[in-house]
Amino acid sequence: MSERNPILVTGAAGEIGGVSRTMVDMLLDQGHAVRAFVRQDDERAESLRQAGAEVFVGDLLTIADVTAALQGVRRIYFSMSLSPYYTDAVSLMAAAARAQGDIEAFVNISEYEQSFMTFDKMTAPEEERRAWLGGLIANWSPQQRAHWVAEQVLDWSGLPTVNIRGAMFVENPLMTWLALEPLSRGELRLPFGDHRLAPIAGYDVAELCVKILADPAPHISQSYELNGPELKDMYGFAEDYAAVLGRPVTYVPEDVETWNETYIDPALAAIPHTAEHLKTLTRLMGGGGYRGTTDQLETLLGRPPKTVRWALENHPRIRKLATA
Repeated sequence: MSERNPILVTGAAGEIGGVSRTMVDMLLDQGHAVRAFVRQDDERAESLRQAGAEVFVGDLLTIADVTAALQGVRRIYFSMSLSPYYTDAVSLMAAAARAQGDIEAFVNISEYEQSFMTFDKMTAPEEERRAWLGGLIANWSPQQRAHWVAEQVLDWSGLPTVNIRGAMFVENPLMTWLALEPLSRGELRLPFGDHRLAPIAGYDVAELCVKILADPAPHISQSYELNGPELKDMYGFAEDYAAVLGRPVTYVPEDVETWNETYIDPALAAIPHTAEHLKTLTRLMGGGGYRGTTDQLETLLGRPPKTVRWALENHPRIRKLATA
């Protein structure tokens, strides 16, 4: 890849600590040219410029913008906020990349659920799907379905794709800002019973994506399933929150639907697509259907994944609560 070919990173104006923004900083630190695709030219875009990135302001749902952003690009990282138009955006990027040609890598952020909510499983009879997924759901959320379709589109496109299927991030709203009010009272209120999870730090996903973009050839046509370092129940998570906050935290199990009605419905009433996705996740995890772990991240990076405690220590909202 020529030094003159920037790496395109979409979703680059996310919060500090988000995957895309972390990737921009890592790539720049390694001497790569980066073109950061943002929706608005605001203070976040200016921060990217100050860091050394070329900023492209456009709309992922406008093919003219996407095509212009790709000019001179050979390697792409695609990410987008949860959206009813997610599959549209992936398809437009794929179409523009195919039309341009000479693409060396299309790194697609996907989700861990794709490793077990497969075509075969999700076309089984409803009672089998429900049993397989823990008893509380039988279908994909709209966003999970969008990620599945996106993977199919990229496969059909013939582009040199790598799918990054990360487990639930420690930074997920379920674990951070939706949990803040109970945490301020010393309670971790979540609807996951005694089930164990291995969420991943966004930093780890960013580091792996940067590694792939820097040398994509060994990874083309692979799908990587990524977890955190260990399966842990919510009582163990409460210990992590307590250590970071510097105060006792007690896990209080909640009924799944009661929790959804109390925390998700009022907070996300204006964005039903996101609300439905998060409620599907709580039902999936609360029913014990979020299964399995892999060692793929440790194998690929040559180090263990970052711990939940590390990710919480580096999360702005959790740090703010710790100092309140």
